[in-house]
Amino acid sequence: MGRVVWWLYEQECSVFRFVNLRCHSRFLTSFFGWVTHVGGARATILSTLLLCLFLPSPSSLWAIQSAIALTISHLPVHLIKKYYPRHRPYLSIPETKMLVLPLKDHSFPSGHTTAVFSVLTPFMLHVPSLFIPLLTLASLVGLSRIYLGHHYPSDVLVGALLGSGSGVLVSILFG
Repeated sequence: MGRVVWWLYEQECSVFRFVNLRCHSRFLTSFFGWVTHVGGARATILSTLLLCLFLPSPSSLWAIQSAIALTISHLPVHLIKKYYPRHRPYLSIPETKMLVLPLKDHSFPSGHTTAVFSVLTPFMLHVPSLFIPLLTLASLVGLSRIYLGHHYPSDVLVGALLGSGSGVLVSILFG
């Protein structure tokens, strides 16, 4: 690895260790254990389908945009995980606190973060009053992935970019 890449990796590990090892509390463990599921497949798919079915127009169009963004955002996630495999932090950083069972796929990028940002971005764009609460929720999902020991900060950052990028693109194309 080049010196700059190694330095970046060390900085990222420092951030990871701070969130995963130093910020633990009973409340945060419970909170992040719950909030991480907001970005999971069951929650994002089910909530998006329910919003598509039950929201009145024009909100139903935004829900459809969310569903399309969710679908297309996972193609790059799958390809990146396949062609650029990165071990999860708990495999590389022995002192990692693991609060749930280890995952078997690769770390980069975060699928939970990609999913939640792809679903929420169309609503953030169309309903400006929801921007801060929805961005906060999506960011907490990303932070939960680090806290729970499943992802490095860059996994979460790239997931947020992929998810929000797909949400913006779909909102523009189908707006």
